[in-house]
Amino acid sequence: MRRKDREILQKAQIAELIGRCQTVRMGMFGEDFPYIVPLSFGFEMCGERLVVYFHCAAEGKKLDLLARNNKVCLEWDILHGYAEVGNALMAEYESAIAFGRAQRCEGAERVNGLRLLLEHTGFSDHSPERCADLPAVEVCRVECDRVTGKRCTPFKGK
Repeated sequence: MRRKDREILQKAQIAELIGRCQTVRMGMFGEDFPYIVPLSFGFEMCGERLVVYFHCAAEGKKLDLLARNNKVCLEWDILHGYAEVGNALMAEYESAIAFGRAQRCEGAERVNGLRLLLEHTGFSDHSPERCADLPAVEVCRVECDRVTGKRCTPFKGK
């Protein structure tokens, strides 16, 4: 990271930032170009390790690509606005990037992933057990090997 002064080092602060995001973007190895999709998600910290869950259709391009290469990059961001600072226009933002491997969930982990997703997105009135039994629903998780966070807040104290 070029601007170390903007780096978020504490995992708890990165998790708090991720908790305020509604969408994660997942980058995968595509056929000719990278392939990126926006996803709704749930997550949990397992010790120091971030684990992210998402759901999708039981078949499609995303799962085809993951079957060939399950290495992924996840990205979250929040744009708060812009500020003129000196002779520059700066974005006020927070973001996080993680790297890991995606894999399908089964059994209790499938239900837990859906529970976390439904709670995070504010739809905990749906039953994760019932959703896990739907045949057209796939649940995947990404265990993140590396996570970095960054924030730029030129408005603060200006």
